[in-house]
Amino acid sequence: MPAVGATRSQRQNELREFLMSRRARVRPEEAGLPGGGGRRRTPGLRREEVAVLAGVGASWYQWLEQGRDISVSPQVLDAVARVLRLSDAERRHLYLLAGLNPPAPQVAPEKRDMCDGLRRLIDTWMPYPAHIMDVYYNCVMYNDAAALVLGMRPDNTQNCLIDFFADPLYRSRSSSWERNARTVVAQFRAACAARPDDEGFQSVLAEASARSPEFRALWAERDIEDQGQVRKELDHPVVGLLVVESTVMKVPARPDLMIVLHAPLDEANTAAKLEWLASPEGRRGAMYPVAG
Repeated sequence: MPAVGATRSQRQNELREFLMSRRARVRPEEAGLPGGGGRRRTPGLRREEVAVLAGVGASWYQWLEQGRDISVSPQVLDAVARVLRLSDAERRHLYLLAGLNPPAPQVAPEKRDMCDGLRRLIDTWMPYPAHIMDVYYNCVMYNDAAALVLGMRPDNTQNCLIDFFADPLYRSRSSSWERNARTVVAQFRAACAARPDDEGFQSVLAEASARSPEFRALWAERDIEDQGQVRKELDHPVVGLLVVESTVMKVPARPDLMIVLHAPLDEANTAAKLEWLASPEGRRGAMYPVAG
């Protein structure tokens, strides 16, 4: 019990200091208030000004800033965040400090143009496969090794879930397909559960269900798994067995994207085979795509 009390006290102190610091950085004129030529005892906005602009009582906002045990709603926190000009990360931090589940992260406008940097990242991962997909598992970009090894190409659906079940190249080249199918579906269900009313997920689910009875059967089992590492065994027609481990990574600044990196395991001389496939000689020997 003392540990719990100490944690709560720390959170209350952090909430007070956080709100005071955010309030101090907002100039009155930025909030639509007259700046006034005289000196202000408080840098930035006063508590009463934040309360008026957010549409809450002055006493209630004072209690919030003091970390008192009061009823707090997402709507009111959003109003305070708007007045204090909080970023998405700061808004989510405010939710946590106030004891509420934070909203889903949003992509900040200044972070939307990160594709060049992400392209450099997966290209640097060569000769190992890497690709980037959005929350609906749509493939955003992939490196040359992903094309050579995993069979990623423009003429499939470009959705990693649907292609896992419906792409015949993927099915024919993946030795670990049956073992991994359950994991793929369970991880996608976890993603869907976080956004149950999202039409994007519903569209992918409808197409996957229409194209694959195996997907329908696994979906009905309602298994749930977090994103993690998956062992993949690939039967490549040029170099034979490849054993890799895929890892899903997220970029906090781009919560709408996931980076999937494949690393060779110490089996079947996989690293050397991948290096050869990415060489000019290997590219000539792999003129047609395969999947895994």
